[in-house]
Amino acid sequence: MSHEIAPRRVAFDWSRTPLHWIPDEPTATHVINVLHLLLPAGERWFVKVFKEGLPLITDPELRAAVKGFMGQEATHSVQHTHVLDHLAAQRLDTAAFTRYVDFLFERLLGERPPFNAPVPAREWLRFRLSVVAAVEQFTAVLGDWVLAADGLDRAGADEVMLDLLRWHGAEEVEHRAVAFDMYQHCGGTGTRRYARRVAGMAVTAPVMLYLWVWGTAYLMRHDPQSAGRLRYSLKEHEKAVRKGLLPAWRELGAAVPRYLRRTYHPSREGSLNRAVEYLKRSPAAKAAS
Repeated sequence: MSHEIAPRRVAFDWSRTPLHWIPDEPTATHVINVLHLLLPAGERWFVKVFKEGLPLITDPELRAAVKGFMGQEATHSVQHTHVLDHLAAQRLDTAAFTRYVDFLFERLLGERPPFNAPVPAREWLRFRLSVVAAVEQFTAVLGDWVLAADGLDRAGADEVMLDLLRWHGAEEVEHRAVAFDMYQHCGGTGTRRYARRVAGMAVTAPVMLYLWVWGTAYLMRHDPQSAGRLRYSLKEHEKAVRKGLLPAWRELGAAVPRYLRRTYHPSREGSLNRAVEYLKRSPAAKAAS
């Protein structure tokens, strides 16, 4: 872990960002907007879980990386919450959906197992660390994708939203291995550690897919500019993929078997050089520094 992980206190001005920030592409816009529904609660939860795990870390270098990761994730959560406020100001209220997301992270994956399940505290923490590591596999893939997504530029996507997504994506690539290393360090040893890593991904992948499709359908159904005419369809989704506006589902799905290899390490995901280069020229990151 030679690359230092540190938060950047960025800020974004949403006053000129339209609801459909990819012009004439409501499907692509709302598929990506699902991130704003999931990430505020999810990244607050990451920080809580890692805070619980901090006392278990015996490696000073890993501890420093984890603290940097926590700072970055906390900043991501705040900035995506501001986007939710911006959507609400444009009459797209997401509260009915985000209540379910809050319930997932605060109750079902909270500090204690749900339904009073008789799971030892250490094992419950290890399982939740495995879930964070699995989620971070997908965020690294998405981060690398958005950094290279020239289709968004060609489509005339809003520059502020692009900077948010690419700043966030670059930091996801930057800290792509921290959650995995944290889990490996705190997750026990041998076969049980690997089995728990598999279980974390087995839970994470289908839940993320479900929430993403459900969230897109919610946003399109409640879009105030469509008068209820918009609906999510795989056909429109695939059209957006062909234009380079969205990653293909198969691209995200291919991240799962890679992750499940026993010898896998997330340092192989994406391009750290590309992430660092973007952070040097990101308007928000430059202003923060």
